[in-house]
Amino acid sequence: MVKTESVDTAVQEVTNVLIDAADLSIPKSSSHSFQRYKPWWNADCQTVYKNQRKIWETFRRYPNTENLIAFKRAKALDRRLRRQCQRESWIKYVSSITSSTTSQQLWRKVKAANGLYRDFSIPILETSTAIYSSPFDVVNVIDQTFASVSSSDSYSPAFQATKNRLERTPINFRCRQPLPYNCDFDMFELKRALSTAHNTSPGPDGISYVLLRHLSEDSLVSLLYLFNRIWREHVYPTQWQEAIVIPILKPGKDPKNPLSYRPIALMSCLCKTLERMVNTRLVYQLEKNKCIPLYQSGFRKGRSTLDNIIQLESKIRNAFVRRNHVVSIFFDIEKAYDRTWCYGILRTLFNFGLRGNLSTFIKNFLHLRTFRVRLGGTLSAPFTQAEGVPQGSILSVTLFICHISSILNILSPTLQASLYVDDLQISCEGSDMRMIEGQLQTAVNNIVKWCDTNGHSISASKSCCVHFCRKRGKIRHPDPEIRIRDIQIPVVPDVLSNTSWVADRTSLLRVYQAIVFSRIDYGCVAYGSACNSTLQKLDPFHHMALRICSGAFRTSPVQSLYVILSSASSRSSTEEAVS
Repeated sequence: MVKTESVDTAVQEVTNVLIDAADLSIPKSSSHSFQRYKPWWNADCQTVYKNQRKIWETFRRYPNTENLIAFKRAKALDRRLRRQCQRESWIKYVSSITSSTTSQQLWRKVKAANGLYRDFSIPILETSTAIYSSPFDVVNVIDQTFASVSSSDSYSPAFQATKNRLERTPINFRCRQPLPYNCDFDMFELKRALSTAHNTSPGPDGISYVLLRHLSEDSLVSLLYLFNRIWREHVYPTQWQEAIVIPILKPGKDPKNPLSYRPIALMSCLCKTLERMVNTRLVYQLEKNKCIPLYQSGFRKGRSTLDNIIQLESKIRNAFVRRNHVVSIFFDIEKAYDRTWCYGILRTLFNFGLRGNLSTFIKNFLHLRTFRVRLGGTLSAPFTQAEGVPQGSILSVTLFICHISSILNILSPTLQASLYVDDLQISCEGSDMRMIEGQLQTAVNNIVKWCDTNGHSISASKSCCVHFCRKRGKIRHPDPEIRIRDIQIPVVPDVLSNTSWVADRTSLLRVYQAIVFSRIDYGCVAYGSACNSTLQKLDPFHHMALRICSGAFRTSPVQSLYVILSSASSRSSTEEAVS
């Protein structure tokens, strides 16, 4: 089947076989809404509740003293069991909270414990011309909005002219000599890709990672043969070019605006498995040949946001020693993933020296992609994604990093710059603010020029500037004035974000340590060298949380809180982490 048929036919046959096998062995869940029970509700609660209702019906029919006493006993038993189950469930949940637990997961569980669920509802969209409320109109408006963002018409006229001129020259990835990264995939690569994949939602074909992990050895051999055919024959299956897009509302945005939604693509898990195998080889080649700049820390092994934080902190600390100024600018790139120039990505890979199967697969992956928006059970009409990389794909982040990282090469060596995927930061140190403004303004102009020639756009209102200086007084040291296309970048005076946060003392203390104190402790390697007067600003938050956890009065001595809760001050914890 996978050896004789065409690639499209073979992929369709494999998909049909997997779906038929799943239909025979895996029971399907009902699409009807069901009653959501609280997490602490169990079989004992159900049994006691039914017994209480039964005794109540008896008392209602035969209202005598004996039945009344029996009903009160059943009601008391039900109340006592509920409280016990609630307490045990809460303690068990709090014990499972770690520093990696997101605030969204935390509050979802807390709301579920109170029986509060967020039901799905189709939003009402409002544009400049009309208001849309029917599900079919809503999904099509969102679909058209996503398509317009990724279309060539969204670029500036100047870049469209540059784009049309450069794309007349085709990129030839043919390779005459065999290269190690172009050889066929082996079984180890396939099994590693399946084992490292998360259980995400399936794509349009309905095949999940769980189903692929339970394939027999013979089935995996056939699947690997199909992947190698796609790899060698340079044919990308048409079924994999379509994705289902789920619109996710951005935090703090207006749900009536179609531009307030982030497109998350659900792609075939078969496709993403092959993508993960290709991405592993691509990342290895990029790191081996040092194609990615040193100060790009996004999605790279051994690197994280702490690298960029410590780099900036070291520059600020050295400037304070020399009594200099440091001005740092943080840029926001509008619709970075959705407007990435596909031809620019391929040209970057060509300049890196990548040829053969690897580059050709990526070229076919970016070509003629379509998507359909889904809200609930309503699907929109298919639209073409002319530019950009799909959010939710395995290769998308790596390809975007390849394209965006060249922005660091245009900056002056006197500046310090860092990237975390699309989050760009540049900083300059000096004793003369005019000199700093001049260098940063030149760098900003170069960044804007790079964006104009690569299809990106910098948002001046969402970008921000921070001035680090020990000297005080706005008259002697005014804020820097740096502009993006005659729009001044706003200067942010604060760098500290405030965090405001009942069960028993131990449970609350665990929640505080996992959710709040872990945020305070994050980056202590960078800020731990600050003077005690600066670190003391964190103590009020720490002491407030300890009083809430212990139930102590606001006038309680701090040292007694440390003894009662077996805790330490925030400064002591910071010093231990730094040492």
